[in-house]
Amino acid sequence: MIPVNEPLLDGNEKKYLVECIETGWISSEGSFVKKFEEQFASSVDRQYGISVCNGTAALDIAVAALDIGPGDEVILPSFTIISCASAIVRTGAMPVVVDSDPYTWNMNVTQIEEKITKRTKAIMAVHIFGLPVDMDPILKLADRYGLKIIEDAAEMIGQTYKGRACGSFGDISTFSFYANKHITTGEGGMIVTDDKELAEKCRSLRNLCFGKGKKRFVHEQLGWNFRMTNLQAAVGLAQLEKLEEHVARKRQMGKLYTELLKDVPGLQLPLAATDYAENIYWVYGLVLKDEVNFDAFEAMKMLSEYNIGTRPFFWPMHEQPVFKNMGLFENEKLPVAEKLARRGFYLPGGLALTEEQIKKVAKAVQEVMSRG
Repeated sequence: MIPVNEPLLDGNEKKYLVECIETGWISSEGSFVKKFEEQFASSVDRQYGISVCNGTAALDIAVAALDIGPGDEVILPSFTIISCASAIVRTGAMPVVVDSDPYTWNMNVTQIEEKITKRTKAIMAVHIFGLPVDMDPILKLADRYGLKIIEDAAEMIGQTYKGRACGSFGDISTFSFYANKHITTGEGGMIVTDDKELAEKCRSLRNLCFGKGKKRFVHEQLGWNFRMTNLQAAVGLAQLEKLEEHVARKRQMGKLYTELLKDVPGLQLPLAATDYAENIYWVYGLVLKDEVNFDAFEAMKMLSEYNIGTRPFFWPMHEQPVFKNMGLFENEKLPVAEKLARRGFYLPGGLALTEEQIKKVAKAVQEVMSRG
């Protein structure tokens, strides 16, 4: 079986973990946490980094730190992971969705302005799969209407937009270090910002909003226990040391897939680049063209017969049963996001994937597509 993801842990991970164990510092109080926060923030040109236990927690804290709540609206792409919308819904605010660009698969930035109302408080820009959102139009809209930008760069570690690090654009930006990311801590996440007051608020929210000094256990507001452990941070620091190598490896893998699949009929392959970024291939996604007589789920089932692991694309927020049952997104139709969900899936793409395995996957895809 070729799994959809297998991380690469061939740096200083073991060395740093042994140090944690030998010193006894395995909780969130260890020195690796601060080192990882500082060095990761610096890597994306931000002043402050706040580590958390996962990327979803990072989004929850980011939305709460901006005081988004009942009566507010946040504009985001429908085609994204549910963590983005749930962070908004849990505050009592309203998620407002836009469709996707059919080629980059990111949010269609031309649809944002028409969704802005007097209640709009923020735009959540979510970079999808390998290419970043076109940020310039979003920055202009935020400035024009006085909106905050929440930038979800979970899938874009090591990527840039016009030469500037993804994760450096939001009033507050978030990352995930799940096992399939370019930097992994197993589970883990990071919030970054240049606003000192906002950073302190995030640190408090991730640590139960403890009081200060003698009033530690006196709480003025509710927070979460979303701390990252020293063990996780040790792995993250070792991964960060090899980020440049990981990005180069991912791009090499993506280019090999493209070379092997470019002549296969019925497939839309990922764009290699736009005028503002080169694809980082966090995952290698495929979209079945309309003439193919089966959908993504059937294609994935056929690939499993070849022992090839795959994953479907995101299911759009406006079609999520949990949100529809809340009365959200009534009569919303977003054709690009709906098509991506039904006809898109991605291939094995973990950093430990070998060239031989990529060739095996590509051959299986060619055989499956010959049935369509």
